[in-house]
Amino acid sequence: MTIELAVAMAMFVGLVAYAVFGGADFGSGFYDITAGGAARGAELRTQIDHSIGPVWEANHVWLIYVLVTWWTGFPSAFAAAMSTLILPLLFALLGIVLRGAGFAFRKYSPTLSQARVHGALFAGSSLIAPFFLGTVAGAIASGRVPADGQGDLWSSWLNTTSLLAGVITVACCAFLAGTFLTADATRAGHDELAARLRRHTLMVGAVTGALVLGSLVPITQDAPTLAQGLTGRAAPLIATSILGGIVALVLLARNRPSAARVSAVVAVASVIVGWGAAQYPWLLVDEVTISDAAGAPATLRALLLVAAIAGIIVVPPLVYLFRLTQSTEWAQH
Repeated sequence: MTIELAVAMAMFVGLVAYAVFGGADFGSGFYDITAGGAARGAELRTQIDHSIGPVWEANHVWLIYVLVTWWTGFPSAFAAAMSTLILPLLFALLGIVLRGAGFAFRKYSPTLSQARVHGALFAGSSLIAPFFLGTVAGAIASGRVPADGQGDLWSSWLNTTSLLAGVITVACCAFLAGTFLTADATRAGHDELAARLRRHTLMVGAVTGALVLGSLVPITQDAPTLAQGLTGRAAPLIATSILGGIVALVLLARNRPSAARVSAVVAVASVIVGWGAAQYPWLLVDEVTISDAAGAPATLRALLLVAAIAGIIVVPPLVYLFRLTQSTEWAQH
């Protein structure tokens, strides 16, 4: 394995982690916005606050890690993507900032009307951010980011593959969030809420599966290089994702949300890894390969060392934080 490929894989690990854990947080906005009025939706919104409150900021560590590794290890590709895709990236950043503000301020709103405004800001931004991040992935995967960074500011992400990627990203986030919230509500003994969440998550999961499968045909026509990889080396991963999604739905239907959560994570992670495998060896599809975009060998070696140290320092506290928030005592708090 070359050093540039090792750095790219280390970066991709962070991307998968952000898609799974950050995605589950983003997806909670869908259930917040569909929870109903103040009275009917109070229990669900309280559950969302308890579930994501301690970790929603921590999950952005993965995004920072990915961006810094990309910028430092593959600077030319990073510059090209930032130049061409500046608009969806700004929209995604705006969504992340407004989401955080809405989530924090609604807890301290002095009036119900202000709490509703901040709640709507949180929920809406939770859908906006993953959508635009998905369009960025679609633009790169469909070969619309040229090496010189002079791609069109609008058509680069307003196209079939990018828009489908954005919608699928939102759907996957909602499916992940549904399985996590259902498991949390069950563990906390909120049986009626858990049953309600389970029904909604089953519907979301079915729609997500249909979107993923239905997107294969238009992506084949719009992004041939990606489609060739999806039906080639990435086919086993796509099959794993489909199987994981089906198993998650079956487990949810049988009221086993904790096990369904694992299957849902496998399903979503397999889609992300499959996308990476499908576009290999390209970093910017049809434009720049991983080896062509790599920075200086000394920089890459330093990045691998920093990634290893970060894994030792950062990952154990994050694992402990997740375990702490998943305890029965916390869930019933």
